[in-house]
Amino acid sequence: MADVENDLNELMVERRKKLAALEEAGVEAYSNDFRRDSIIEDLLDNFEEGSSDEEVFKVAGRIMALRDHGKSSFADIADMSGRIQVYVKKNKIGEEAYNLFTSLNIGDHIGIEGSLFKTRSGEVTVRVQDFKLLSKSLRPLPEKWHGLKDVELRYRQRYVDLVVNPEVKEKFILRSRILHNIRRYLEDNGFLEVQTPLMHPIAGGASARPFITHHNALDTDLYMRIAPELYLKRLLVGGFEKVFEIGKNMRNEGLSTKHNPEFTSMELYEAYADYKDMMTITEDLIKDTAQNVLGTMEVEYDGLNIDFSNWEEMTMIDSIKKYADVDFSNVEDIEEARSLADKKGIDYKDGMEVGDIINEFFEEFVEEKLIQPTFITQYPVEVSPLAKRNPANPKFTDRFELFIAGNEIANAFSELNDPIDQKSRFEAQTKQREAGDDEAHMMDEDFIRALEYGMPPAGGLGIGIDRLIMLLTNSPSIREVIFFPHLRPESN
Repeated sequence: MADVENDLNELMVERRKKLAALEEAGVEAYSNDFRRDSIIEDLLDNFEEGSSDEEVFKVAGRIMALRDHGKSSFADIADMSGRIQVYVKKNKIGEEAYNLFTSLNIGDHIGIEGSLFKTRSGEVTVRVQDFKLLSKSLRPLPEKWHGLKDVELRYRQRYVDLVVNPEVKEKFILRSRILHNIRRYLEDNGFLEVQTPLMHPIAGGASARPFITHHNALDTDLYMRIAPELYLKRLLVGGFEKVFEIGKNMRNEGLSTKHNPEFTSMELYEAYADYKDMMTITEDLIKDTAQNVLGTMEVEYDGLNIDFSNWEEMTMIDSIKKYADVDFSNVEDIEEARSLADKKGIDYKDGMEVGDIINEFFEEFVEEKLIQPTFITQYPVEVSPLAKRNPANPKFTDRFELFIAGNEIANAFSELNDPIDQKSRFEAQTKQREAGDDEAHMMDEDFIRALEYGMPPAGGLGIGIDRLIMLLTNSPSIREVIFFPHLRPESN
């Protein structure tokens, strides 16, 4: 490792010497007076045989390869749209300019003025008439930047990862297209995009540990948003009937291939709808996105074939019976639930109710087995403090979560709009917090007040955007689809 560092330092010293030489020769190393009139993709797509030297184009990009042949040289430059070969001849641009060109390094940005031709091997190439150095690279690009040993370095120095690994850049372009398609779908269906606060006086909308900050002028602690839910529901109270928000949430929890402390979600709320309507929207939205962005209803994810034309639905109780061979349908006594947990080796805490233990069974025995798109419905009230009770069985709620390839992708329910029931749920959550559960929901008196003014019956849906993008781009780690994921501090 020391040898590698020494080689890198020597190369950086050499590049700084070149920079000093350029400055001494009066060459500006970081100029900003070149304006391109074309991008590389257009040059490649629109090239016609017999192009004349009279048709001159201006392109710019980063040098990705250099090949010096004495009196002529080739280079590859790349911009956002693609990569193209350039050809420089000494007797065409002059000796001084040619010497400057051959002194350039891989990684430098240059602007080029020239015409197009095709080489004997059939490669479209720019014949350089003039060029300008736009940005000198003082660090050499790595020759090899892939493999498990470099994975953390790739995430930490994403700017280099994007330069040398075109497939990584393509993945993030897909991310942008997926987000665009989701917005287009929702707007086409009458939803209005809104923005709600990122700093909350009370952490709410999910069961999670928040980040805490302090507002100096108000001299008060605030919580970074763990979910936009309660503010979006306030908009329902205010008369906005179909709203959605795509934005960042922050949760002070562990790091894993499925969790990043800062992540993107999409939440929508529709008045006079229920969780069944949310189920229809979820399926249709994901199908629409897969077809429009990827052009297919089938994707491969981590060695699994996922078919978006094949969707299943089952209750949480039925899924546990299927995969754990335990039937909770008639279990109402906490001692009986604990006995079943003991027999299956399920850990539980003091204060847990029957519904909490049912949820523990589901997470232990069911989640990872749900490969094809599967809606799990009827969650216990204990783990659904914001969902409306099921009329036929009030111990459960009209809620679903969508699982694909063993990962939770979406969460939705018929929204609880009864302020009295909501307050009792918050009080139960408050007791859990007092017992040591720092992820339990806080009491939100202002939200109760909003419900007391009357919130229409509604359905709400949340989709984990990063996990959906993981699925659609065959990325087994959430860090692959976030530009700058959180990592441990870099050591010296």
